[in-house]
Amino acid sequence: MAAESPAMRRVQVAEHLRLLKLKEMFNSKFGSIPKFYVRAPGRVNIIGEHIDYCGYSVLPMAIEQDVLIAVEPVKTYTLQLANTNPLYPDFSTSANNIQIDKTKPLWHNYFLCGLKGIQEHFGLSNLTGMNCLVDGNIPPSSGLSSSSALVCCAGLVTLTVLGRNLSKVELAEICAKSERYIGTEGGGMDQSISFLAEEGTAKLIEFSPLRATDVKLPSGAVFVIANSCVEMNKAATSQFNIRVMECRLAAKLLAKYKNLQWDNVLRLDEVQAKLGISLEEMLLVTEDALHPEPYNPEEICRCLGISLEELRTQILSPNTQDVLIFKLYQRAKHVYSEAARVLQFKKICEEAPENMVQLLGELMNQSHMSCRDMYECSCPELDQLVDICRSAGVCWRSAPDPVCLGITGRGRTTVKIAACSFHWKLCPRGAPTRCQPALILLFYKWNVHGTLCTASLLLPFFQHLCLLPVSVSAIFSSKVFLN
Repeated sequence: MAAESPAMRRVQVAEHLRLLKLKEMFNSKFGSIPKFYVRAPGRVNIIGEHIDYCGYSVLPMAIEQDVLIAVEPVKTYTLQLANTNPLYPDFSTSANNIQIDKTKPLWHNYFLCGLKGIQEHFGLSNLTGMNCLVDGNIPPSSGLSSSSALVCCAGLVTLTVLGRNLSKVELAEICAKSERYIGTEGGGMDQSISFLAEEGTAKLIEFSPLRATDVKLPSGAVFVIANSCVEMNKAATSQFNIRVMECRLAAKLLAKYKNLQWDNVLRLDEVQAKLGISLEEMLLVTEDALHPEPYNPEEICRCLGISLEELRTQILSPNTQDVLIFKLYQRAKHVYSEAARVLQFKKICEEAPENMVQLLGELMNQSHMSCRDMYECSCPELDQLVDICRSAGVCWRSAPDPVCLGITGRGRTTVKIAACSFHWKLCPRGAPTRCQPALILLFYKWNVHGTLCTASLLLPFFQHLCLLPVSVSAIFSSKVFLN
């Protein structure tokens, strides 16, 4: 599957309401009809938070929410972008003069990342123009990879317009690299699952080389995505890149401590590989080599024997050069322990013990606690949402006693809840009257082979708890649709 190109199939637009609406809006905007449509899904990472850019495996799956682009190649050299969401203004530029402003993470720059990545891969200087209308239903800045889905969609749009072919793996690698044009130093998880996802299964995504392995989730288990409604645009602040740089610095200090050639080390997985030891042993090395107190730039320079100028210009990214403290011990502890949890999660899925869901839930709980305490990538709203689900009482419809769920958060915004019942509800006990009615999740349409459901909700601290419409997903990877 990974060696194949993304699927391309003909569709009757009139039979697909969303495509038909997009076609009509395209005609109203550009005075013509699109020649094809491209789709790229968002994703949720079940476990393996913030470790892909450290070289470690992650375990995501795609979701039904996606980015859809209607496309018409034109004979001019002008690229015209429009969005069905009026919050995102139109944009026009020369297809042969792509400029991406890292200081302004505007929506169209993500499209330009995908286009530029394909252009540079083939070494092309003259690209044909195109009219594109973008439609997306992934909640923005919610930790579900709306931006990466747009990059992937744009890369596939450009590839199709050029009439070229690439494998899914090649496309994922190009889009992962090209998204860094926006200024974020991310890994390759988001782009990989967008291209390599398959219906009905999660994927273990491994890097160097990039490959994806099916992970069969427990029958009867359901994964719910809840949105805390706190937005976090990782390209708009330096917080994401600070974490990446902290991991990079931790890797260098660990390598120096073990007398390795540290100057070329960029990722924590490289240190483990060079030492040839287990993740558990790397946690012990971290305890010995790094201290829990934050490091300042001067101490890091003393440890590595370099100047402040060398630190800033040769190691740190442009938007982290003025950071005054780095928490190296905490970041390394999270990465190595989270990488171990991913492997444990996959092993439990393969062995399928009777208490499988409980074991997976425990791993997800540990993951969130590590994200909250060691990686500090959570937020109060997300923590409160987790507490509501875990501590305030979770009741089966078929049993009177609370049942513990596995819960983990992603990117300050989303939370995943794993349960094992066909009908269940969350009921905060002792919640104040003004918070009633309590959050009730009642799903009646199931695919017991690892269904992914999505929900958006508000916390009870905003007068009441709201549940927005829920849908059962159709999970599949990026595609091209022809009229």
